[in-house]
Amino acid sequence: MEPILKVENLTAHYITDKGAAKAVDDVSFSVGKGEMLGLIGESGCGKTTVAQSILRLLEYPGKIMAGKVTLGEKDLIKASDKELENIRWKEISVIPQSAMNALNPVYTIGDQIIESILIHEPVTKKEAITRTKELLELVGIDQERWKAYPHEFSGGMKQRVAIAMALSCNPKLIISDESTTGLDVLNQAQIIALLKKLQQELDLSIILISHDLPMVTAVCDRIVIMYAGKIIEWADTSDILKNPRHSYTRGLLNATPDISQLDKKVTSIPGTVPNLISPPEGCRFYSRCPDAMVLCKMGSPGLTEVGKHHYTACFLEEAVQNE
Repeated sequence: MEPILKVENLTAHYITDKGAAKAVDDVSFSVGKGEMLGLIGESGCGKTTVAQSILRLLEYPGKIMAGKVTLGEKDLIKASDKELENIRWKEISVIPQSAMNALNPVYTIGDQIIESILIHEPVTKKEAITRTKELLELVGIDQERWKAYPHEFSGGMKQRVAIAMALSCNPKLIISDESTTGLDVLNQAQIIALLKKLQQELDLSIILISHDLPMVTAVCDRIVIMYAGKIIEWADTSDILKNPRHSYTRGLLNATPDISQLDKKVTSIPGTVPNLISPPEGCRFYSRCPDAMVLCKMGSPGLTEVGKHHYTACFLEEAVQNE
């Protein structure tokens, strides 16, 4: 699949009085044209920092330390502020985690979408209004409500407005950062189904960031699993579901109820994500891993190909491949 975005050796830290928190540590992945890619992990694993780094939206105390983010022929890490102004919204846009906080309560939803169009596109206000109405229809909102204020919408409807805003300048890639957080289960399902529908109809590429692995496996083409700032497994979604190769991935799958398997025992992953100011020298999942070996405490495993387009960072799997 032709990549539309390539992230190579991305490293980002948060500078604190106690030292640098290594939130993203040498992360590499790509997003294909027309692909929905899931970026998964517990809170504190670095997912949102990756998203903010891609568009250079990471604010102090966050700092990009190294790496390359390529969109077409452009390296976004080296791009000037002017170049980034032409890339944000027009080529890559973001659906924020909380539409409640992203929408300005004193402006109508229509005015907020119109403003984003007028800033980035050479169109008249009349054309921007027409485009805004079309976008609202696209995300399932009556276009006549373009003059309504955010407080007149439910949480799910606000999220649809945020999606419409992200689509306002016809971007090639959308980053959805935990966009269903705070919604009830029904609204979560509707928003995820809407994103999948838009991806297919508009040939969009989408990075879907979430901590909910089962939900993401329902719609994504490939899955990237992050843990403690590192990628520990990535593969096609079907392979992740049928043959997860890292203990952390299996733990995430086992920690969620499945109504299709009523006899399945739900088990949590013991422990917590390690302190990233002073992460362990070995595998960062060592202290929580049921399959840990002495070797795991001594060194950090790199990604190993364990199947077609299936990679994992695990000494146990590495040993199996070398047999």
